[in-house]
Amino acid sequence: MVELIKDVLEDMNKQLDRIERSLNLLTDELIWKRWKDSMNSIGNICLHLAGNEYQNVVSAIGNRPFIRERSREFTTEGGISKEELIGLLRQTRSESESVLFALTPDDLSREVTIRYGLEDWRRMHRRDSLDHEACDTRFIGRLLVQVSAHYGYHAGQIIMLTKMLQDTNEHITGQYH
Repeated sequence: MVELIKDVLEDMNKQLDRIERSLNLLTDELIWKRWKDSMNSIGNICLHLAGNEYQNVVSAIGNRPFIRERSREFTTEGGISKEELIGLLRQTRSESESVLFALTPDDLSREVTIRYGLEDWRRMHRRDSLDHEACDTRFIGRLLVQVSAHYGYHAGQIIMLTKMLQDTNEHITGQYH
């Protein structure tokens, strides 16, 4: 396996384990709690992580169909249990691993197309697009680093919110700090 891909997967799997440990400390109600209207719940962040990983790894790199309702990731207010969220994150990771295990060193410098829904594109980039479908391109190596960093950033948010919602001495990260 390509060293960069091995490192990215190792880090993302470590973050996924931390997310799962966090979810298992909370009730379904706490997973969907928003501290403020302008903030996302842990459940929203989990939906966002699964959507982002699927879009970039499974769809863009794996050339599988683009399936994502990005706005739903942030507007959902419950109705999905922690078991279902963990299942979604694990299923997405499984699909990502099957794509990434097939890559060669030469693939890291290959450019891929990342597709977006038009409304998401306009909202994210604050501009109109005449295209019926918006897209961006990235080299696979760079995209994997970005996806991994994004995953780690949001995993940290989930850990912090978990500690705020549920007082615990458990070291969710597996490290004392």
